[in-house]
Amino acid sequence: MKSPDVPVTAGVRALRAASVDFVPLLFEYVERGGARHSAEALGVPEHAVVKTLVMEAKGRGGAPTALLVLMHGDREVSTRELARQIGAREVGPVSAAKVETLTGYVPGGVSPFGTRKALPVYVEESVLALDAIHINGGKRGFLVRISPVDLIRVLAPVAVKVAIERRDRSSASD
Repeated sequence: MKSPDVPVTAGVRALRAASVDFVPLLFEYVERGGARHSAEALGVPEHAVVKTLVMEAKGRGGAPTALLVLMHGDREVSTRELARQIGAREVGPVSAAKVETLTGYVPGGVSPFGTRKALPVYVEESVLALDAIHINGGKRGFLVRISPVDLIRVLAPVAVKVAIERRDRSSASD
């Protein structure tokens, strides 16, 4: 993958260092477009677009611990269930500023590969059953298509079952 079209990000460097075969997918980024826009722009199922969410777990008296959660684009994370499964008191998203501090990426362009700090990674179990996933490559408007087998090999994520149906705000008036 030496194409000049491929952005050279920390995520791409990490994938290349791990000898991961990936397909770069570029599209026009839309602020707050999310996984739905990515899927439409690339012509792939939203369920196969995997979001990288930066969260924080609060334990019983200790300092908060940052973590990554990989979730289907058309699902949300049950933070209550995630907290239960990982033994935390509560789990919630971190601020946009903290996202960049922890990962080195800006919100909307967060890849689980090549993060500034090594963070524990949790993945929705059903993501691993897909034939291929489309996940951020480390830049807004840039996803990479990889095999879930490579995701497991490179990140060694912990599988969890925390997906819930997304509350679709756009259909509320239908």
